[in-house]
Amino acid sequence: MSRSKYLKLLAPFRKVPFFTIGQAAKRGVPRHALAYLEKKGELERVYPGAYRFHEYEPEVEFQWENLALIAMSVPKSVVCLISALVYYDLTDQIMRELWIAVPHSSHPSKRPNTRVIRMRNTSLGKISVRLGEYCIHIFDRERCIIDAFRYLSKEIAIKALKRYLEDNQAKPDLKKLSLYAQKLRVNITPYILSYTT
Repeated sequence: MSRSKYLKLLAPFRKVPFFTIGQAAKRGVPRHALAYLEKKGELERVYPGAYRFHEYEPEVEFQWENLALIAMSVPKSVVCLISALVYYDLTDQIMRELWIAVPHSSHPSKRPNTRVIRMRNTSLGKISVRLGEYCIHIFDRERCIIDAFRYLSKEIAIKALKRYLEDNQAKPDLKKLSLYAQKLRVNITPYILSYTT
């Protein structure tokens, strides 16, 4: 089959952020044809096993594109920890890696510059947000604070809590914060008391 025929078969994917080898195969385009089209500059490889058309222009802000792509590519993933804290502006940390939580029982394949954290409870505090054309799962602000105390340094966690409590735009929900702390067995009461009394 010629290059133009493969491109016609892939035409429905021209305006999507990415498509997988499996999706291409269902349309009759084999893996070797994707590699050929990538070599010819028609496609670009987004991550192993996924491609998009070279001319595709993402709607999402540049700083969030990789995060959205990775979050969409890992089944049952939730954006967490440093990536989520940066999204909510609850930290000064730089997002050098993309932080993704997955259910404890899953073992996703590796992604570049991605730290995958396996967690037992990925449904608590999980919400959906839209980044351009992507709809991703991320933990809400309260879950991010609790997880910061569980997985990150005390310094990062305390700074995140302080920013959360001082946020004038999104009112802190201390009831939800306490509920999450209780469910995830984290005692943050002394830190909350030091900022609220």
